[in-house]
Amino acid sequence: MAGKLKSILLNKLAAYVLLYLITLSLPISLSGQISNYSLGKEQFLDTLSKRTFNYFWELAGKQNGQVPDRWPNETFSSIAATGFGLAAYITGVEKGYITRKQAAERIYQTLLFLQNLPKGASKSGVSGYKGFFYHFLDQKTGLRYDKVELSTIDTGLLMAGILCCLSYFDLPDDTETKIRMLATKLYEDVDWNWAMNKANTMSMGWHPESGFIGNRWKGYNEGMILYILALGSPTHPIPSESWKAWVSSYVWKKHLGQEYVNFGPLFGHQYSQIFIDFRGIQDSFMQAKGIDYFENSKRATIANRQYCIYNPGAFTGYGDKMWGLSACDGPGNQNNIDNNIRFNDYGARGCAFGYIEDDGTITPTASGGSIPFLPYDCINNLYTMYQQYGNKIFKKYGFIDAFNLSIQNKDGSTGWYDPDYLGLDQGPILLQLENYRTEIIWNILKKNKYIIAGLKKAGFKGGWLK
Repeated sequence: MAGKLKSILLNKLAAYVLLYLITLSLPISLSGQISNYSLGKEQFLDTLSKRTFNYFWELAGKQNGQVPDRWPNETFSSIAATGFGLAAYITGVEKGYITRKQAAERIYQTLLFLQNLPKGASKSGVSGYKGFFYHFLDQKTGLRYDKVELSTIDTGLLMAGILCCLSYFDLPDDTETKIRMLATKLYEDVDWNWAMNKANTMSMGWHPESGFIGNRWKGYNEGMILYILALGSPTHPIPSESWKAWVSSYVWKKHLGQEYVNFGPLFGHQYSQIFIDFRGIQDSFMQAKGIDYFENSKRATIANRQYCIYNPGAFTGYGDKMWGLSACDGPGNQNNIDNNIRFNDYGARGCAFGYIEDDGTITPTASGGSIPFLPYDCINNLYTMYQQYGNKIFKKYGFIDAFNLSIQNKDGSTGWYDPDYLGLDQGPILLQLENYRTEIIWNILKKNKYIIAGLKKAGFKGGWLK
């Protein structure tokens, strides 16, 4: 057994070395876009949009507007998923799934619930502190779940959704006026500067038991939206130098033929761009590279797809229309009979220069959240998944979170299909599909004075910011 395992590890190492050597010679090439789909694909995209929207609309209604972290194995609500949900209701109005009045009432109740929750430095019995919210909240009470951290990034994603509501609901009627008041209050209450903890980059979070988390938001990842929100705050802004400190930790490398700011899991290239249209606007870093952050995410998506085509781990199913690595659930090793492969549970799967996390698990949110960057390949990928695996992976609320075709189960079956949906992974699919089709969320936040202020304070110029 030891000899066999050693041989497998050596073969895998050789595959990674070969993959790296290939990357050195690959040209930078961008995949084409598609202008027409077959009727089948259009119907599929409409169905995907409606079913994914229903995850937020049907499930959040039961819990004071709080979106469950996962379903049907519900545990707690996720404040980041609630932020995605607030933006999702706007797409529902624009798509005709619900009326503007229905959305406004749901959003008002959600924001009112968040505003009225008890807050403070206590270890329990509160939902947040200094305007930040705890990562997970009890679905019924809205109070801190277990001993989770006061999360800066998850609060940021919640606030991004709240600012969407602030800018969208602009009518003078009573409900929409209250939405604007509550949204402004919730955003202005966040003490972003406190979370810097006297440093030039922001802490990832805080525990009442032990204080600030040592890890900070640096190195390119999903934290970009966090800094823009914090820079644009009218009440507790962080210094403009913070953006320079954030950018100084970027890793610009060539990976699988693409030169870009590297980050392995695709969610890091997607979350900020769900809310902000980075096409044509540049900070000093991207201006020096001759691209923008949208192009950067496009290159990362191409590299992710290319990695799965090469498939150095020799996993089942990978190909040009079956790919996508990002943070997601995984099968774990509980039911696996082949102990030579380590299958993980939830984890940040992905690929980049110096970063490979891959156990054969594909997640639809990887390509779904990248649709605007690489529409032809991402849509074909999702459509192929739907065609080949049907209701094994495409069910009541759209795509399940993840699947793995390589696992050999103890009962003799092959493949693992996640029993759950994850709110944090449903959001990018719905919102990025609609950004691609109508640019709805992008256009809303182009009108938001706080987002504009944050971008300008970070040094962004050009494009729609003119």
